[in-house]
Amino acid sequence: MKTIARLADDLLWLLFPTLCAACSRPLFTGEECICTFCRYKLPRTHFHLQNENPVVQHFWGKIPIGVATSYFHFTKGEKVQRLIHQLKYKGRQDVGVFIGKTMGIELKPWLQQSDLIIPVPLHESRLKKRGYNQSECFADGLSTGSGIPMNITSLIRGKATETQTSRHRYERYLNMEDVFTIREPGLIYNKNILLVDDVITTGSTLIACAEKLIESGCGRINIAAIAAAR
Repeated sequence: MKTIARLADDLLWLLFPTLCAACSRPLFTGEECICTFCRYKLPRTHFHLQNENPVVQHFWGKIPIGVATSYFHFTKGEKVQRLIHQLKYKGRQDVGVFIGKTMGIELKPWLQQSDLIIPVPLHESRLKKRGYNQSECFADGLSTGSGIPMNITSLIRGKATETQTSRHRYERYLNMEDVFTIREPGLIYNKNILLVDDVITTGSTLIACAEKLIESGCGRINIAAIAAAR
């Protein structure tokens, strides 16, 4: 029976192979979500090894933060953009979870500087349309890999906003005014928060989130993202 079942699995794989989310090549046995070649060739930043790395510098003078990093560099038209596109628009929640878990295991000592992981929330209308929060997928993986608990109830997106993609930096900042609120502030009081998002571009969304968390008495704000624009 096992042989028949395995033959059926092999046939199913031949007909409908699981594809790498970065390059679309069929995955081999033992590979998950991203093929081995892409895992080693994707543009890692190693920013966690630099105290004053470009992500930290990006927020200087805007919000007080402790440490910050992104796992990959983001360049338009490259594989990391494809990964983010698969995660956000093609239902590939596993991409966010897998990257988060991998990052959580690898950067566990660095991540231990935080007490809670909080993903940037989506408004309920966007969440209903998409079906999931891509930043929460990433945060879930980070939590699994690092052992740091995730909080998805305290930071709430109370106002729907238009897409930020085509907006200039200042317009993005104005678009994020009074968007977020805090519930159950006691859960975050004096806690060092790892605030996470999928991609850092202008950082306006992360800044708006951090300001509300700081106003509510959290400890230090740290930041992590799947990728950051060069």
